[in-house]
Amino acid sequence: MTALANNLKEDVIEGRDMGAKEMVLNLGPSHPAFHGALRTQVKLDGETIVDAASEIGYLHRCFEKHSENSTYQQVIPYTDRLNYVSALMNNVGYCKAVEDLMDIHLPERAIVIRVLICELSRIIDHLVCVGTNIVDIGALTNFWYTFNVREKVYTLLEKITGARLTYSYTRIGGLSRDLYSGFLNDLKVVLGEVREAVGEVTKLVANNRIFVDRTRDVGIVSKEDAIAWGFTGPCLRASGVEHDIRKLEPYYQYETYDFDIPVGENGDTYDRIMVRLEEINQSMRIIEQCMARMPKGAIMTTDRRVRLPEKQEVYNSIEGLMNHFKIVMHGICPPEGEVYSRTEAANGELGFYLISDGSMNPYRIKVRPPCFYMFAAYEEVIKGEMLADAIAILGSFNVVVGESDR
Repeated sequence: MTALANNLKEDVIEGRDMGAKEMVLNLGPSHPAFHGALRTQVKLDGETIVDAASEIGYLHRCFEKHSENSTYQQVIPYTDRLNYVSALMNNVGYCKAVEDLMDIHLPERAIVIRVLICELSRIIDHLVCVGTNIVDIGALTNFWYTFNVREKVYTLLEKITGARLTYSYTRIGGLSRDLYSGFLNDLKVVLGEVREAVGEVTKLVANNRIFVDRTRDVGIVSKEDAIAWGFTGPCLRASGVEHDIRKLEPYYQYETYDFDIPVGENGDTYDRIMVRLEEINQSMRIIEQCMARMPKGAIMTTDRRVRLPEKQEVYNSIEGLMNHFKIVMHGICPPEGEVYSRTEAANGELGFYLISDGSMNPYRIKVRPPCFYMFAAYEEVIKGEMLADAIAILGSFNVVVGESDR
């Protein structure tokens, strides 16, 4: 213990000297229960954390700079690598920002499919979060329930998009391809399996004494702190703030869907887990409404600024040929201007701030990732908690490093 403290005596994070008589310990960046490439250095008095200092991680993709050297369409695959647990929501959020900048309106079928795939993505993101969070604190059975049905959803998405984890499914103005024949029937079966699995997990943990003792009053984040720290999504709602962009600033006709916003009371680890479980149920309600209202029709806009003309038009008219040439060779060129567009992603507000100078490349892209703010507050939340509680708290924050790196 003394040797470790001496070795770390000069280790300073954010200007704070972490050397002390207490034990100094690194959590991460390579540890199975400290997710991703995150690192937090903690000072321990016994097993109680008396101080902590975090680094956002060691995963650097340079998403924003890469995007500024790519065409608008080429940015779509990069968005998959932000929150790779629910990558389709990144696809949708980015394309929506470009469409808002260009004032492009989507066909009804494309809108409903985007809502459907986003809610499926919310479900798999929450299943991963809850399953890994609970297994981190010792409850392995729940992990199998959540991951088994997650794989069923992945199989559906793979059949739609052609990929299993990173999709590049959306296009500016619509989607790359339509739903396959028989999709709605397959989806109905999978939703039944998800509902059953979520019900089993809820029954296993909701009143389980060990689980409750490990999560109740652990990592409490008050309403005031959650707002001050920039929390959004399930972590904010678990603290008692009824904030959901789908309700407050509806997009893609969310105001026409019937669903509730689960809200917690204590803002602790227990509430963060239970809010996500209930959000899965609400997402399934939305998906079932999508299935009932699924319209026929096109999945791409007719706006010639972004849509490639049909082959017959390209082959048989000079206008079609030139339109095709302009989009392929010169890319999509939004007018000069800027926009901030936000969506309710699985972990909260996912925002894209775009500046266009009228060229085929974005002049500036800035991402507002929901996870960044949760991990920024993590070191404050774990002070005074036990070392084992720090693991439970981190899992309930569901920090995804891919969108947090800077």
